[in-house]
Order: sequence, then structure tokens, then C-alpha cells
Amino acid sequence: MNNNLDHIALILDGNKRWAKKNNFTNFYGYSKGFENIENIVNYSLSIKLKNLTIFALSSENYNRSSINIIYKIIYENFTNVFENLVNKKGVKIKIFGNRENLPTKIIEIFDKIEKLSSNNNILNLNIAFNYGFKNEIKNIFKIIKNYKSAIDLENDNEIKKLFFLGETPDPDILIRTGGYQRLSNFIMFNLTYTELFFTETLWPDFSSNELNSIISKFLNINRKYGL
Repeated sequence: MNNNLDHIALILDGNKRWAKKNNFTNFYGYSKGFENIENIVNYSLSIKLKNLTIFALSSENYNRSSINIIYKIIYENFTNVFENLVNKKGVKIKIFGNRENLPTKIIEIFDKIEKLSSNNNILNLNIAFNYGFKNEIKNIFKIIKNYKSAIDLENDNEIKKLFFLGETPDPDILIRTGGYQRLSNFIMFNLTYTELFFTETLWPDFSSNELNSIISKFLNINRKYGL
């Protein structure tokens, strides 16, 4: 992998629209979307990418009727899929977002896979689940308020550690599938100089070939970082 590419972020959009377009149930649409996470993770491993961050569920969408479908898929498939990536392929998994209103069983599944993968270092897979950037900022304000004497606000590294992604390098690329051209409250602190790519492709149809095409376009960009 070219040294200029270290971190890709993805907003996974279009599962329900894909199901409707193809006359499938929403459950099948989300299931295909879930399967595609594994496909893209495997491709990321093949190109030796170091960091992959995916937006799986926003806090704004948490109360949608489809949340029970997402829970069902996690109950049935999450452990098997991600234990394979963890045990056989060295993926380290971090799941970030608000867990206070998640079912206990979901939290246990997340905790287990994070603990199981804690010593892996081939690929860092960050999954935003029930996440919103505005909520992340609120949490940081609370931390600063409670521990202000211990935080050096003049130190950029200390500030970065307050965010969920911590010292992970900022994404080089953000890709949003599904046609909408917006950031939807996703890791905005970390996207300051990220190159943005939007595709009409619905998430279950997003392929490694299309990802490779976007990477090729990215590698031809002369990044000036505001200079």
C-alpha cells in the first residue's frame, strides 16, 4: 500500500433503498450490507491498510423501526464474522459511540470482541455504532469540566486523545455510499483535511473494485493541507 494512504472512513448508506429497489425485505438488505462490511475489511487487509473506520449506526437513527433488524443481525452474525477476522486475520476492533441505551446483550457482544482483539495490530477496524459527533463533543466538555486541571488544552495531542479515535491518524479518505452528499454528524473533528468521495452506489453493492478506483483517484490528488 502506498504510504500516502493510511486511513479510510466509510459512511454505509443505502441498505433499505437497496432492499426496496430489489424487492427484498429490509432484513435481507441489512444482512447484505453487513456481509459487505466483511468484504471491504478483507480488501483492506489485502492492500495492507492500517486503519478503517465505518459509520454503522448514527445516534439520530437509533430510534428508527429498523433498529430491531440491526440487533437481530448482530445477535445472529456479529460474533462469527468478526471472530474470524480477529482470530485468523489479526484485526483489532474498536466500537465507539453511546452504549448507555443499548441492550445488555449487544454491549456484551461488543465488549467480548474488543477484548478478544485487543492485542491485534494488522488492521485497526473502528466501528461507530449509536454515534453522533455532537454527542461526542458533549462528552468531551464533561471530561474537561471534571478534570480540567489534568488536561493541557494547549497540547494538541492531549486534545486529540479526548476524542473516540484518539491518536489514530485522521482519515485520508471519507467515502459515503448511497448518493447523499453530507457528513451526517460523523467524526467531524477528524475530517479536517480528509478527501471526500460520494458515490451513488448503495452500500450492499459497493465493491472492492469501486473502492480501488476511489483509492486510485485519491493517490493522484496533490494534497496541500490548506497551504
